[in-house]
Amino acid sequence: MTDETSTMVDVSTLYIVPTPIGNLGDITRRALSILQQVDIIAAEDTRYTGRLLSHFGIMTRTLALHDHNERQKANILVKKLMTGQNIALVSDAGTPLISDPGYHLVTRCRQVGIKVVPLPGPCALITALSASGLPSDRFSFEGFLPPRSKGRKDKFTEVAQDPRTLIFYESPHRIINTLDDMLEVLGSERMVVIARELTKTYETIHGVPLGELVEWVSEDRNRIRGEIVLLIAGYRAGEDYLPLEATNAVALLAKELPLKKAVIITAKLFNVKKNTLYKWGLENLQ
Repeated sequence: MTDETSTMVDVSTLYIVPTPIGNLGDITRRALSILQQVDIIAAEDTRYTGRLLSHFGIMTRTLALHDHNERQKANILVKKLMTGQNIALVSDAGTPLISDPGYHLVTRCRQVGIKVVPLPGPCALITALSASGLPSDRFSFEGFLPPRSKGRKDKFTEVAQDPRTLIFYESPHRIINTLDDMLEVLGSERMVVIARELTKTYETIHGVPLGELVEWVSEDRNRIRGEIVLLIAGYRAGEDYLPLEATNAVALLAKELPLKKAVIITAKLFNVKKNTLYKWGLENLQ
């Protein structure tokens, strides 16, 4: 193992610096050293980052780089880098660019040959995955879900038969509706893990079949406070999966036909199991 302990910064270098997602003790010594030495810290929210820097006694100048100004500020920062300054990029919490700003800046730097140095560090999706109990050998990070119900259902339909563990970020004020949409598309038996307030005092990692999770969340609103990571077990061949289109179709046909007849027609159209569709109809349409 190589012992690389130098923390001297290079000139004309962009550093990608992860910051704690909750517990301030998770920041690395290397991250602190770089934040202390660089000429500028490009931060998603300078006020939020300012509290972090103040806690560690770091006085480095900050500049706002967020979703609304990144393209404009990227050119300004690249010019500063080309004159020999060095810059650290941070987000509000976790690793920059992971559902946070920074893509345009990093891409622009690489296009013009500016050195980009990434630091390892906190990341909510990896932290949640490591403790979820779901398969971690193959997973797909899908970022934030669409804000509207139709968009969420379309997304769940798209990934319903993906065999990988699926990871999403979601906000507390949408989580109830999101779980309801997920239940409608994926069914009650799919294993889902909700991870919230990771590394913080009220950290919760709870995994049960989706139908039970909806009930568990509804019992106590405190269970949905804070930043949330949702992890969904991947699809396994042989599962009784019903696409949203199939349930919509049988519901429509059942208005005009006996349920059994509606099920037979729908099962042929969508190549799904008749017994599974009939059971769904009995539970949801009678």
